[in-house]
Amino acid sequence: MAFDTFDEGISLGGMRSKTEIRTLICYLFKSVGMPMTKDAVVNALMEKGLANYFETSACFDDLLRNGNIKPADEEKKRFCNTEDGDLIATQLEDTLPPTVRERAVECALSLLKREQLESENKVTIEKCDNGYTVTCRISGDDMELLKFSLYVPDKQQARIFRKNFYKNPDMFYSVMIAMLTRNKRAVSELLDELGSVI
Repeated sequence: MAFDTFDEGISLGGMRSKTEIRTLICYLFKSVGMPMTKDAVVNALMEKGLANYFETSACFDDLLRNGNIKPADEEKKRFCNTEDGDLIATQLEDTLPPTVRERAVECALSLLKREQLESENKVTIEKCDNGYTVTCRISGDDMELLKFSLYVPDKQQARIFRKNFYKNPDMFYSVMIAMLTRNKRAVSELLDELGSVI
């Protein structure tokens, strides 16, 4: 197969042809079985070094334009395969190396989980007089379970706080409950768990 893409940022064994990238995108949608945003698909391939950002984005747009994938919601934020896209995935998946397929699906599922976490739990960063206010919200179903705000002196710290909050919002909630109920055993267990994460 002819190489017709830029290979910057692609690891050994990554996709170097547009046909391979388009096939892999269709395969991702078919394997995950859930609508995904364009960002989730592009990031899934980039994160594992499977394809270049610009090539993946262009191939995604080609598939959309050719009717191989379609919007899955009215806002056109999430997409899924059409019948043609599923056909491409089924007929051509054997042309993709097994390790590439596994790495892409693993990464896509991880990104879907992250998207879900970020839709259920919100972090906003607002400029204030001497720095930034970071506000975190934890939701369960249609109810807001916890909301708290903290001051940080600069935007870099605000971004680090947001990133760490999204890694495990449930732990923030559990720690707060344990502290407010003065449950020493729960606090101790949570500190041990935190120590194993760091």
